[in-house]
Amino acid sequence: MSVRSLQVVLGDRSYPIHIGAGVLDDHTGIRAAVGGRQVLLVTNRTVAPLYAARVEAALSGLRTHTLVLEDGEQYKSVDSAQRVWQALAELGAQRNACLIALGGGVIGDLGGFAAACWMRGIDFVQVPTTLLAMVDSAVGGKTAVNLAHGKNLVGAFWQPRAVFADTDTLSTLPDRQYRSGFAEVVKYAAIIDPEFFSWLELHAHALLGRDRTAVAEAVYRSCAHKAAIVARDERESGERALLNFGHTYGHALETIGAYRTHLHGEAIAIG
Repeated sequence: MSVRSLQVVLGDRSYPIHIGAGVLDDHTGIRAAVGGRQVLLVTNRTVAPLYAARVEAALSGLRTHTLVLEDGEQYKSVDSAQRVWQALAELGAQRNACLIALGGGVIGDLGGFAAACWMRGIDFVQVPTTLLAMVDSAVGGKTAVNLAHGKNLVGAFWQPRAVFADTDTLSTLPDRQYRSGFAEVVKYAAIIDPEFFSWLELHAHALLGRDRTAVAEAVYRSCAHKAAIVARDERESGERALLNFGHTYGHALETIGAYRTHLHGEAIAIG
């Protein structure tokens, strides 16, 4: 399967999204997205044994450290951000350092927020490994952590330098996690693209069966829609609010359940 790429264009700034099987092995592309020689790879206990070594292989010759956090929405917290900042301090990270977020939406949001705060902002790269992260949280620059009072209450708009979405990583995703990711895919179709909605209905069995071609197409179309909206409204002053379809009620459900009752996609589907 070939890799497809598109650009998120934000005025005079832009960054690429690379989508397809084997993207994790694009050592040249990953290395090119890292501006400095200090890199902190942030991941979690579930993802690290599966994919960390492949990303680390692209960073040979750089001063790198891998920080492995706990897995779960309840760990998208200020305490976890503090662990990331401590790791950056121990690395001696300067303003030209880069943080790579390898994992789902929790790692991407947390890593991006920590990068936005360290020395008032350093580069970061998104390497999403869940369907939900590939089509939503890894694209667009929204980063945040949760508080007891609610989800994503402390955060920043901080765009990544690049996004590498290797659709092969979805093969190791548990069924519940995989299916919940489609809430965000259907969201784009429902609010923007009726033709895409019909396509999803037509290819539902292939998508649920993890057909590589169908999944890559769904990810690409979703990212293209989000990239276009973010380009027109980066900081959610208008049109980008459409992407919150289902999220107000969904976030409330997540908070009430202490981020353990519903997965994000499940809560958004209900919302």
